[in-house]
Amino acid sequence: MQDNTSLCEALQQMAIFGGVDDNALHFLLARSRTGEYAAGSHITREGETGTGLFVLLNGRVAVQRRWDDHEVLLRELDAGECFGEMALLDLGKRSASVLALQDCRVLEMETGLLHDFFEHDTRQFALMQMNIARELSRRLRATFNSLFRAATTSERELIERLLRQQG
Repeated sequence: MQDNTSLCEALQQMAIFGGVDDNALHFLLARSRTGEYAAGSHITREGETGTGLFVLLNGRVAVQRRWDDHEVLLRELDAGECFGEMALLDLGKRSASVLALQDCRVLEMETGLLHDFFEHDTRQFALMQMNIARELSRRLRATFNSLFRAATTSERELIERLLRQQG
């Protein structure tokens, strides 16, 4: 297992921790837990109560969402990426399931820890929240770009109808 100093350095290379200082990261690491998940096991399940965010330290996962009677692959994530961050912002249910494709090690930061982090260092908390918002915005932009690259007119019309229903 990595020591906290090398783990801090690794975290600072990740989008949601960019610019977050060592003291803040040590605070978070001291209160986080590490989870191990075997390939083929679920780390989170769609519809569960969101309890915090996960940082993928090792391995690869699939982010999936149920559609009718099957799972649709939304994307795959590698070490250095995070998931579950929406739970920190909207306190809602999990919007997707995350399945370990390989043996994985994740850092789990529960919602309560983030509240403590806010009390501990408001500036660093705000920086991390901005990083999370940027990451969510980047993912949303990529999703829209994928949707609008639809090949046929009928697919575009379907997308337009679905988007109007959401509004």
